[in-house]
Amino acid sequence: MDMIDLAFALFGAGALLAGLLPRLVEGRPFSMPIAFLGLGMVVFAIPSPLPDLDPLAHPELTEHLTELGVLVALMGAGLKIDRPLGLRRWSAVWRLLALAMPLTIAAVALLGWAWAGLGPAAALLLAASLAPTDPVLAAEVQVGEPTDEEDSEDEVRFSLTAEAGLNDGLAFPFVALALAMIPGLTWGSAGHWALVDVGWKIAAGVAGGTVVGWLLGWLFFRARPERLRPALHAEGLMALAATFLAYGATEMIHGYGFLAVFVAARAIRGAERGHEYHQVLHDFSEQIERLLTVLLLLLLGGAVVDGLLKPLTWGAAATGLALIFLIRPLAGRLSLIGAPGRRAEHWVVGVFGIRGVGTFFYLAYALGHAEIPDAPLLWATAGFVVIISVVLHGVAATPVMAKLDRMHERSHVQPERAGDACDQEDTRCTLQVTPREQ
Repeated sequence: MDMIDLAFALFGAGALLAGLLPRLVEGRPFSMPIAFLGLGMVVFAIPSPLPDLDPLAHPELTEHLTELGVLVALMGAGLKIDRPLGLRRWSAVWRLLALAMPLTIAAVALLGWAWAGLGPAAALLLAASLAPTDPVLAAEVQVGEPTDEEDSEDEVRFSLTAEAGLNDGLAFPFVALALAMIPGLTWGSAGHWALVDVGWKIAAGVAGGTVVGWLLGWLFFRARPERLRPALHAEGLMALAATFLAYGATEMIHGYGFLAVFVAARAIRGAERGHEYHQVLHDFSEQIERLLTVLLLLLLGGAVVDGLLKPLTWGAAATGLALIFLIRPLAGRLSLIGAPGRRAEHWVVGVFGIRGVGTFFYLAYALGHAEIPDAPLLWATAGFVVIISVVLHGVAATPVMAKLDRMHERSHVQPERAGDACDQEDTRCTLQVTPREQ
């Protein structure tokens, strides 16, 4: 049996299941990522000519596969958010980025050093890799398809989608800081990190994404002659064009390409907010994303079978569990004090900080740029956290989000019924409506 033929058959079967499973698991406490993670473990446990999957032995392949998965997911996330950008409208997102993410990084780095026995640079790298919520594996808790209603999204789904879109780019400065610490941090390297890795690269990411998104928005919806407009021909392939153009152009000027892709998607969406072409772009991105998710999860399952978790220690496992069950929920909840929404919604946002493909990209990127001690332990810890997150959040997402939706419906229906009663009595009355918890 030839390995290439087997790989084609395996990926074909995965693509078929990727098209069928979302309908089969809809409304059930089970997710597509769980299914493909398990399938990968089963397939690679069977004796076959498939290769061993060691990310340390294939750092460049690991980096670029995970990079591609995150890129496509970022474009899809940016296109499907209906809410226009704004300081107040996006206040929960700014809080998660400015408060929850640094708190999470600091706490995980401290535990990685104290419990897992990692050096300061390796502990910070682990924390920076695990801190971002993932845009690839979080479909169950993200907003749905694009609509023409600006304020149709609930705070939980909106916050988790927008956070996942932005924090993958903003984790890079902490990865860069970890790399700078390996040879020893000096005043010069610290200044370079602050000016270049934080200042310039973030600004270039935002500027590059804005420019590319604005130009493509003009091409899609306003180009002359009209026959050049992809929006008139439902060209879904333009989603990939926008993704790669924004990423490549921004990386060429040494900006954060992940950030640029999400910003470009938002700029394209803002060019003609209610146009049906956004649905075409989103659907194309989602299909490509689903295929890449299948591939990456099959490979993750295979890596687990081939010994990815063997270097895991009790201290590293405790650090990962603390992140999922304690650090992220508390950091998320604390950062959202005073933000829009109920307390229950704030807790859900904190708890459902799903870890995934982005974590693997950051590790592969860093290990491809420097010799980092305890690399096998870093990969084992990252794999352990992602697996726990995939299973735990995959099982809990559907029932939790369904309960939140019922709460949301009741909060809207009850005042309407009270108002109807007042109208029927035709008398002056006062509605007693309980304010939403802040």
